[in-house]
Order: sequence, then structure tokens, then C-alpha cells
Amino acid sequence: MPDAKTEIHEIVVISGKGGTGKTSLVAAFAALAQNTVFCDLDVDVPDLHIILRPVDRMSTPFMGGNKASIRSDACITCGQCHEICHFDAIKWQDGTFFIDPALCEGCGVCVALCPQLAIDFPEAHCGVWHISDTRFGPMVHAALVPGQENSGRLVSVLKREARALAKREGFTTILCDGSPGIGCPVISSLAGATLAVVVTEPSISGLHDLERVAGVCRHFRVPVGVVINRWDLNPEGTTDMENACQKAGYAIFGRVPFDAAMAHATAQGLAATETDAPLGHTIKKIWQTIVTFRPAASATLRPFIPAAQTPLD
Repeated sequence: MPDAKTEIHEIVVISGKGGTGKTSLVAAFAALAQNTVFCDLDVDVPDLHIILRPVDRMSTPFMGGNKASIRSDACITCGQCHEICHFDAIKWQDGTFFIDPALCEGCGVCVALCPQLAIDFPEAHCGVWHISDTRFGPMVHAALVPGQENSGRLVSVLKREARALAKREGFTTILCDGSPGIGCPVISSLAGATLAVVVTEPSISGLHDLERVAGVCRHFRVPVGVVINRWDLNPEGTTDMENACQKAGYAIFGRVPFDAAMAHATAQGLAATETDAPLGHTIKKIWQTIVTFRPAASATLRPFIPAAQTPLD
């Protein structure tokens, strides 16, 4: 088991938008990884479990924020809470007021100003997080209740638990499937990461999305490496994208061709690298490049070439 000073390499795989093949690649990497904890940080719409098929060790409710609730036995129906609620969450029905939890933002104004102290403000049950086992190794994952917020906070919980698990059981790598886009879950995903792997596609929109998410990584000083998926659908665009990445100082980990073998493997509940498809060899080379990559300190500080100045436009 590594000692407490052993560095844990935390790789977060992200994308500028959904549908780039990020999760399929993470699953393929998982089948190749050694001594690794897996973490699905896309808590709003998790899907890594479909391929990894985790078996729970433990499940824990996630409580995030608060929701107001009126006690009808104490309410005098003065209507003050209804007047001050800016979110139209307090409704009148059958001679009484009640709060629609789907509309309540948890601001607490009604709680503070109710003259009868008739409004409770309990923590809201927003989802469940799990520590599980898979055929590739342990996995930390979660799911929010549909419509609930605080996904950034839940991501932070998962990263904390993944790091604790890695230290406790002697794992040296954490491989995270991050959320698409550049919102709060992505920012939380990047906190403390040693490397961001951006999965993109060779198109004009793909370049813009790459520019945006790479900018977030650069802001938080997380080194960036790029994988271009389905590169053979637009070879010229792939070349232009690689040129832009090289000028910005971002590592290019490799190209993944369009191959129906990826979809066929997923339909069987398998990672592409668990099959005998030639695609698996390509992904294996990319994974070896990722796990051995150690960037220079200055690699995250160079600006990305604006998309408007590239040949793709």
C-alpha cells in the first residue's frame, strides 16, 4: 500500500457538450486501468453504471439545501408568506396555504417573516450516493432526484469520498467521468484534478466547445489534454483542431475513429476494450499516453486560439 505521501493521479474526463462519446471512452479506459478508483461525476444524468454495472457496498442519502413547509395546525392564513414569496411557491387551496416543493428555492424568507413561526425549514433529500464494486475496481457514484439542484455540491461529496477510498485502500489513480458543459458540476469536477482530458469532435461547434471548456480548465490551472473522437468523419477539421491545440500548448492524446464496434459493445453492456474490435487497440494506446503524461507547470497558462481565428470558421 502506498504511504500517505504518495500522489494520487486524478484524471477527469470532460467535454464541452453532451454526445461526444465521453462516457463510452471512460468505460473503455476503465477496462484498461490498474489500481484505479472510478467516479461518475455526471450526477444529473449518470450513465457510467450502465457499462460498469456496480454492486453497492453502501448507499447514503444526499441532503442538499432546505425546503420550506407550512404546518397547517399553526398557520393562521394571514397570507404574508404568499405575498413575500418571489418564486410563487406558496399556494392557496381548500382554505389553507401550502408550499409547492418543486417551486421552493429554499431562500428562507417566509420562515424568517412568518408571525406565527408556522413554517418549518428541513433539509431536502436531493439524491443518493454510493460506494460500489465493479469488475474493474471500486466505483463512487450518485444520482440526484429529478429536478433537484446542488449537483456541484454532490460532485464535491463524490470526489471527497473517492479520494478517501483511494487513500484507505491504496489506489494511486482516480478516473472521473465528468459532466458536459462548463457549469457548476464541471467546476466542482475540476477541483483538485491533476489532469483534464477533453473529448471533442472535429466540427466548428466542437472547436468552440473545446475552447470554452479548456478556458475553464486554464482558469483553475488544470492541465488539458485532448482526445478527438470520430476524427475520420472530418479529417481536415481534425487537422485544424490539432493545430489549434498545439498552438495553445494542449497535449493531443490521440484520435478515435468512428466505429460501430463502440455501439455494439455498449448494447452488450461491455466496454469497447473488452471486445476484440480493432478500436480497442487505438483506445489502449491513448490510455497509455494519458496515464504516463505529466505536463509542465506552464502548460495550463497559455491562451487558446479563438475559434474565430481558425480555419474551421
